[in-house]
Amino acid sequence: MKFLACVLLSMISALANAVEPDSAEIPDTLEERAKPCIICHKEADRIDRDAYFPRIAGKPAGYLYNQLRNFRDGRRFYQPMAILLENMSDEYMQEIAQYFASLPYTYPTPVAQALSSDDIQSVETLVNSGDPARDLPACNACHGKALMGVQPYIPGLLGLPHAYVAAQFGGWRNGGIMRGQTPDCMSEIAKKLTQEEVNALAMWLPSQPLSGESAGTDALAPELAQRCRTIVSGKDVMQ
Repeated sequence: MKFLACVLLSMISALANAVEPDSAEIPDTLEERAKPCIICHKEADRIDRDAYFPRIAGKPAGYLYNQLRNFRDGRRFYQPMAILLENMSDEYMQEIAQYFASLPYTYPTPVAQALSSDDIQSVETLVNSGDPARDLPACNACHGKALMGVQPYIPGLLGLPHAYVAAQFGGWRNGGIMRGQTPDCMSEIAKKLTQEEVNALAMWLPSQPLSGESAGTDALAPELAQRCRTIVSGKDVMQ
């Protein structure tokens, strides 16, 4: 708790400096104003004691904007983020989202795979075909054939560490401080997966090499756009 309090105080202090810069010393630029975000998100996908700080550089602008708005409006729960964003307008959050989306990101080297051949086959079936019997779409049907995301709202799945992927699945399946109570596509999908499948996906994804770039919106099948229609409207997002 002490760590969380220190982070929160640092963020608030930095935000105050960013919102009202001294024009004689600090340039009034978006880069300067975004520094409160960098306090936690400077090192991509790092884990720091009791909190996860995922990368935000290079992620789709629509996805980042939706997450900012979800934290501000209480659809996702994390006190430092809620306080940081509570008085921020939609327009300003869009600017911040565009700024971080435009930043380059160097993906980490894929980790060695440590799965059995049966586990690999199971994961690849889920990724490429899903499971119609359980109403599970293929992962690449939403996140793009290269699993690098679909602009502007769906993030990529590659280049993330095992611990982060596992934690996100845990949040979708079980709830938690980072997840709101409103059902979304991923919470519904994650709850239909077995724990063994979740474990295998969390191991398989970080081991995959990156190929290609994020896809355009036309890559999302109409039935999936309807299933997660709030993605298309920009009012919510598959998390």
